[in-house]
Amino acid sequence: MRVRSRMLAFAIGTTIGLMPTFTYGQDRPSNPEEVEWTWEVRPAHVDRKLPNVLLVGDSITRNYYPEVKRQLAETANVYLMATSTSVGDPRLQRQLQEFGAMEAVSFNVVHFNNGMHGWTYSEEDYQAAFTSFLLALHSIAPNASFIWATTTPVKADAVPGPTNARVNARNDIARAFIKGAGIPIDDQHELMAHNSDQYEDSVHFNPTGAAIQGQQVAQSIRLSLAKR
Repeated sequence: MRVRSRMLAFAIGTTIGLMPTFTYGQDRPSNPEEVEWTWEVRPAHVDRKLPNVLLVGDSITRNYYPEVKRQLAETANVYLMATSTSVGDPRLQRQLQEFGAMEAVSFNVVHFNNGMHGWTYSEEDYQAAFTSFLLALHSIAPNASFIWATTTPVKADAVPGPTNARVNARNDIARAFIKGAGIPIDDQHELMAHNSDQYEDSVHFNPTGAAIQGQQVAQSIRLSLAKR
């Protein structure tokens, strides 16, 4: 796994033309939303014999986390780091570093997404900062396998966002980086486009929808663990 991890770091840092360190935005101001939050969950009882899995995302990730935890109850210790901070905001890298230092866990798999917040940041900002996001994740989980989850569609557009046009643009930006780094994709956007009757508001899904998401997330993690 150390060889694979070094290869992933090299792919992130060079193959797709990324910066060698995650310094983007360190001297840039944040553009906070009206309400900002983080939500971190760790297993109540860690089984040292099981691998450790980390979900990184936002409130949609937070909603499907319980189903992933249930699905992987006998397979992995599942952690969650959810935040409203978006790619493009310099706080995101610091939050990831603080989370990694606090948990001090060696993660085997990281399933991650970021794309539903930070609509005051342009797609150009999102693209410019995505490198730093990947490298920050790798810094807290240097031996992990990674899975990227696409951002889900919204039921109704809001200006300046989220809108489906901007969600699609961010997914396209992320997909280019992710494919360049050889990271598998969990296409949550495609999944929920076929479950458009499961919204509970304009962005989030009801418990049934969240369970559908969590089942696919868990399966992608099982496949990743099996490859290890």
